[in-house]
Amino acid sequence: MHINNFIYLAVLFAAAYGIKALTQRLKLPEVTGYVILGVILGTSVLKFLNTKVLDNLSDISNIALGIISFIIGIELKFDVIKKFGKAIISIALFESVFAAALVTTVLYFVFHASIHLSLLLGAVASATAPAATVAVIRQFKAKGPLTSTILAVVGIDDAFALIIYVFAASFVKASLSGEQIHVTMVVVKAFLSIIEAGAIGAALAFIYVLILRKVKSNEWIMLLLVAFILGAIGVCELLQVSELLAIMVFGAFVANSSASLSMKSEKIMEGFSPIFLAAFFILGGAHLDFRSITVVGITGILYFGLRTAGKIGGAALGAVVGGAPKTVKKFIGFALLPQVGVALALALAINKDFNLPVFGEKGKFIASSVINILLFTTIITEIVGPLLTKRVLLKSGEAGQRKD
Repeated sequence: MHINNFIYLAVLFAAAYGIKALTQRLKLPEVTGYVILGVILGTSVLKFLNTKVLDNLSDISNIALGIISFIIGIELKFDVIKKFGKAIISIALFESVFAAALVTTVLYFVFHASIHLSLLLGAVASATAPAATVAVIRQFKAKGPLTSTILAVVGIDDAFALIIYVFAASFVKASLSGEQIHVTMVVVKAFLSIIEAGAIGAALAFIYVLILRKVKSNEWIMLLLVAFILGAIGVCELLQVSELLAIMVFGAFVANSSASLSMKSEKIMEGFSPIFLAAFFILGGAHLDFRSITVVGITGILYFGLRTAGKIGGAALGAVVGGAPKTVKKFIGFALLPQVGVALALALAINKDFNLPVFGEKGKFIASSVINILLFTTIITEIVGPLLTKRVLLKSGEAGQRKD
């Protein structure tokens, strides 16, 4: 008997209800429970959410990423950035570059992995997925310098990761196909992609504020907010630019253009975002296959350890260079480990781009290795990452400070 998508969604949300109750009783981050539930329902164990079903439900994950991006953007208020701006840029730059450099350098020079695989894994390692971190911050109602810095860093981290990835992918493609590497074109392509995404977000925010600046009813605002987020996702997919960046910029412009509209939009988002966030983490967990450990082997373990060291060490150094508050220096790196979302999207892009005949067997091997390593290590980061984020929010005294 054929089961339609509505039945799958019904089971997914009913199971999410049970997990929410269980994690609250055990005082665990909901995200961790959702990911583990996804692994159980997905391709690793029960196969209820199989590959075909996951493909059919992929748009839900895209919407969730759009919501997450808006939540990050709405927190990027100029007064906070002005206060911690130098630290935010410094931390995001150092943690991205350190993670990429450490993974690439050690894999290539110490463990003699190919330069192509080392560069691409390094590029993927630079990304930090905001979804899990945002969900934990909202669950534990955190507010303060550390929380604001975390949200800002995971927001702009995508820009640095995109630049690093474009450089690495361009080099590897040219090397595998025997072409010359044009550094200028690589740089221009990266910056044009970022500028394009930012322009889309800014334009949407201008229209959104212009239409709604005098509207008081939340119902009217809700309709356009959903329309603009879905529209941004669609336009960015058509133009092949980062929807994460575009929607983040959209949220940031709204936050700094109208305090009243920003507050109402944030309240509206809080109303329906838990539905999509729960689905996002369950579906993300369902993609993960424990059997990939036999494929990734020691390289996957090394990737996880090196990326973790690069994130924590780079963030701490960036906080010192940027003159961040003491709590930020001490804890920031431990909240930057999750990678499902942006990093997984980059891995899927590598899997698609390098599985082409022009790159031969080397390309296929690289694509297979990267996607399997990401799937395996994501299991770890999405379980360990939220637990560490919860711990630093409690240790810093910022958990429970946000008033609803």
